[in-house]
Amino acid sequence: MQIVVEDMKETRRNLTRFLGEFKRCVKAKYNRAHLRTYVEGQISDLPRKSIEPIALAADVAPRTLQEFMGLHRWDEGAVRRRVQRVVVRDHADPNAIALIDETSFIKKGAKTAGVQRQYCGASGKTDNCVVTVHLGYTAGDFHALLDGDLYLPEQTWSADRERCREAGIPDEVVYRPKWQIALDLLDRTMANGVLFKYLVADEGYGRFDAFRAGVDARGLIYVVETDRNQLGWTPRALDTIAPPARRVDQLWKRGGPSWQRFRIKNTGNGPVVWEVRATRFFPCEQKDPGKECWLFVARNVMDGELKYFLSNAPADTPLEVLLHVAFSRWHIERVFEDGKGEIGMDHFEVRQYRAIQRHLVLSMLSFLFLVCETQRLQKKRSMDHLPGAGGRRSAA
Repeated sequence: MQIVVEDMKETRRNLTRFLGEFKRCVKAKYNRAHLRTYVEGQISDLPRKSIEPIALAADVAPRTLQEFMGLHRWDEGAVRRRVQRVVVRDHADPNAIALIDETSFIKKGAKTAGVQRQYCGASGKTDNCVVTVHLGYTAGDFHALLDGDLYLPEQTWSADRERCREAGIPDEVVYRPKWQIALDLLDRTMANGVLFKYLVADEGYGRFDAFRAGVDARGLIYVVETDRNQLGWTPRALDTIAPPARRVDQLWKRGGPSWQRFRIKNTGNGPVVWEVRATRFFPCEQKDPGKECWLFVARNVMDGELKYFLSNAPADTPLEVLLHVAFSRWHIERVFEDGKGEIGMDHFEVRQYRAIQRHLVLSMLSFLFLVCETQRLQKKRSMDHLPGAGGRRSAA
């Protein structure tokens, strides 16, 4: 019990030091107090982590915390940039991977900025929800969120500027396809000094030629999923006269590259094993062959699930490297799962655009602290169980 109390005290001291990194972003003392209240609420064990329960648990008037999120003057953009710089300072890696994905939040009514009936991953069906696009970061066993932005539907929101103004959406914020939001997040983050080597995304992004070309133009190696109806040609097919482009799931009815078996990772239920076949490939772009890239097809040996990937990696890149990058996408899924389950990323009840953006930024900040503190405690626990640490264990 003594060690637990000591850990809690150390966590509070670490939180004070951590939030001290953001003093220049939140200059007013009363706003820094609200910032701590919000972050403490998000990393607490409160069952609901929206503004009112966070405020009441901290003996703060809910209205003042609402005003902090929506009205008070502080620079959420500077907070976001500082989060990114802390990640670069403490977790820079020459093989860092950019993680692109979206998440959704079920909402009632029609007033929340960006809400409409659309596919909602949170419920697995078409639902009334808000969708946000995010950029994550992973290096080794570390992962974090670096940026995020609201997806603004075109017809129901962007085309209705009066509705946008009622929700506090600036006139310059207009509809962008999700893949364009992803590229904009990448630009904003890389301009702040964050370096990546690789990028991963699911087929919702990887199937767009413009997205892949944009990532390539930014100097990153992408390994992205694509649809089974992706069209293109193998080098051998292009040797023939005017061959028609073929779907990737129709390329090898007979023959083709051999399946190679790879152990992707070990789990409590045993190893996860996929079979892979790979070739160089020219994706069809505007009916013509695009830039040569990798195409590989992965098949789960347990259930037969198929995934199709494209990558602009050099031709001599080992297949093991491509697979490691491709299957690193679980990190962003875990970030969303922990972000919603541990810090209440989906508990926001604000409706105005700026308050939502601030909630996303503060959720990034809270998540970063939680990940770093969890790693510290795990390391401490492992040290406590090393030979020679028995006396310390008995003190508990």
